[in-house]
Amino acid sequence: MKYTSIVFIASSILLLSLSTKKEQPKIYHKGWIDFNKNGIMDVYENPKSTIDARVANLVSLMNVEEKTCQMATLYGFSRVLADELPTENWKNEIWKDGIANIDEHLNTIWNQPKTQTPYSFPYSTHAEAINKVQKWFIEETRMGIPVDFTNEGVHGLCHKKATPLPAPIGIGSTWNKDLVYKAGTIVGREAKALGYTNIYAPILDVARDPRWGRVLECYGEEPFHIAEMGKQMTLGLQSQNVASTLKHFAVYSIPKGARDGDARTDPHVAPREMHQLHLYPFKRVIEEASPMGVMSSYNDYDGVPITASHYFLTELLREKYGFDGYVVSDSEAVEYVFEKHHVAEDYKEGVRQVVEAGLNVRTTFRTPESFIEPLRALIQEGKIAMKTIDLRVSEVLKVKFQLGLFDQPYVENPKASDALVHTKADEEFSKQINRESLVLLKNENNTLPLDISKLKNILVTGPLADEVNFTYSRYGPAENPSTSVYQGIKKYAAGKATVTYQKGCDVVDANWPESEIISMPLSEDEEASIAAAVEKAKQSDVIIAVVGEDDKRVGETMSRTSLGLPGRQFELVQALYATGKPVILVLINGQPLTINWENKFIPAILEAWFPSTAAGEVIAETLFGEYNPGGKLTVTFPKSVGQIPLNFPFKPGSQAGQPSSGPNGSGNTRVLGALYPFGYGLSYTSFEYSNIIVHQKSKQSQGEIKVSCVIKNTGSVAGDEVVQLYIKDKVSSVTTYESQLRGFERIHLKPGESKKVNFTLEPDDLAILDKNMNFTVEPGAFEINIGASSVDIRLKEEFEIIN
Repeated sequence: MKYTSIVFIASSILLLSLSTKKEQPKIYHKGWIDFNKNGIMDVYENPKSTIDARVANLVSLMNVEEKTCQMATLYGFSRVLADELPTENWKNEIWKDGIANIDEHLNTIWNQPKTQTPYSFPYSTHAEAINKVQKWFIEETRMGIPVDFTNEGVHGLCHKKATPLPAPIGIGSTWNKDLVYKAGTIVGREAKALGYTNIYAPILDVARDPRWGRVLECYGEEPFHIAEMGKQMTLGLQSQNVASTLKHFAVYSIPKGARDGDARTDPHVAPREMHQLHLYPFKRVIEEASPMGVMSSYNDYDGVPITASHYFLTELLREKYGFDGYVVSDSEAVEYVFEKHHVAEDYKEGVRQVVEAGLNVRTTFRTPESFIEPLRALIQEGKIAMKTIDLRVSEVLKVKFQLGLFDQPYVENPKASDALVHTKADEEFSKQINRESLVLLKNENNTLPLDISKLKNILVTGPLADEVNFTYSRYGPAENPSTSVYQGIKKYAAGKATVTYQKGCDVVDANWPESEIISMPLSEDEEASIAAAVEKAKQSDVIIAVVGEDDKRVGETMSRTSLGLPGRQFELVQALYATGKPVILVLINGQPLTINWENKFIPAILEAWFPSTAAGEVIAETLFGEYNPGGKLTVTFPKSVGQIPLNFPFKPGSQAGQPSSGPNGSGNTRVLGALYPFGYGLSYTSFEYSNIIVHQKSKQSQGEIKVSCVIKNTGSVAGDEVVQLYIKDKVSSVTTYESQLRGFERIHLKPGESKKVNFTLEPDDLAILDKNMNFTVEPGAFEINIGASSVDIRLKEEFEIIN
């Protein structure tokens, strides 16, 4: 009897289960998905309808709860979201009505143990997990609106074991547009394979103050160069059908005095300079690459927070530049309207201001309801019009339709992800972009490359010689194997020379950063550590000192007071030099350094920036001549922080000296000139410039100017040259820049080989902001300068713009 009862109950449960399954609507049809589960194909579900029609239809069907949920980010596991996969409790969370995007979900972030998850790797496991999350939003919410999965990507995709890239300052130093486009395609392909549909890259900030901690995350200080690099990264990313979200809009990279962290406000930039320098890369990339996203910054400009500025987010971004994607806020940008800028009486008023200004999605490390609930209250109180909400939501949904999320919301073949992410070819590319980022700053008497056959004992020393923390980034891949410079040299020299290691000193001393302004004697331990390195140096044929900055000295909220080698590294370098043995400096750093003594006395200096995990291998190859460095600086190296600001481009006379004679002659009271200028970089070979031709020396203002020249490798080894074209507007209605970069090409030449390099100057390349703040091409004479840096000009010619 008991057995019969069990069978009956089990049968009843089975029948109930089958009955329940039959009652569930079938939403997946051939060619379309019934997202709102009403059994008919609504316009927004019809792939044959236009995107505008689909967006309008969807918005018309949504309620206030659903609309407001499309205006907030849910930060992924474990930043805000406590669950790796959907749970029953999600039906009780605010995202039961949907969500705009989920950021960094299950990616595993370097140096943040709480984000470790078994769902990040293997790659197919992550793709399957993302599909499960997406499936929940499609099947368990009323309207079934898919999620836009966002992630960081400036150092390579921010995901466990994705393909690593060097820091953006290194990427910029390649000056290789094709290489940057390829980098974008790799990041985009990996993102798509893993289920991410929107990548926060590139960074288009113009790094004008080298003390600022995020210089390493910028391509450089010059707006044309940044625009060219950013355009290629954006095009590469979006070629893989993922969105590129530019950051940080706008005027973010020049906080007063480079003070960052709790400051994060008060950029002192005049309006003309703002448009010509800081907004130029955004304008160019938006107009020429059509990115689908922009991140608004948390600073103010002239007293108005950017994220609460209708001028920046609507008038400039959308109406003038033509941006038609959606705007996310940088972390705390919304909160700062009230908490830091104090232009709102409370947080709720700050929410109203940013929505009215043009912000689409609040993104920060707080729960989504902390934004959605006050937003709903504002709507209920009649303080934000539903028309405004509909517009903001429409802009978000338009991107989701453009990405194909309503037609193919899932990773189609998760298993294929294992073969699509970090391939052998990607690994080789990673090494190549690291190679091309290296800049040779000094090479007295051809100290480099080293001849391994003539060396018996090599000392590798310095606090960064056997360190790899700088090869990882919070904004890049985690847990890839990494090779230190010492290990790379040791492997290269195996069986040919003995390589020893001695640390010499730490990156900083116990009193740093106070020790940068108050000289303090070395401790006994510091003296002993340097002495140990000196003793090994005396027994070596050559000394390779790896010095600079590590991940705790450079980055967001880590601006510096001085730009010298931190800690006791300068004392170490001086002690090594005093041995009389040849010393080679390898610099690991995220910003220009004031290495005046080092430049004067050390025979060879190689700038490596913050390379990625192939650091040791590519640096060893370069030091021993397997690779000929060809990178160029994208930031000016000052001799002293007292010279700052000292950048390219600059206004006439702004970097001039002091009169030594005449009625105002006063002699010299300050240091002048750059340590290394913008565009500078040496090679193991030499190049000859010749045969400049301006193909039409007079042109109407809207015509193109064709320019060409010939470059020849006059040395004995193959090498890369970055050919740079600068223009000078000889007379203009307002003061403009002394010289402006308007073209560059990185070319590879074998010994004795020549190549013709072609440039095309567009009307916009000649435009200035006139007295009425309109971009105008004025008639008159222009000078063309072509050379190996902004000061090493080899060829000159002129042309004229006529009415």
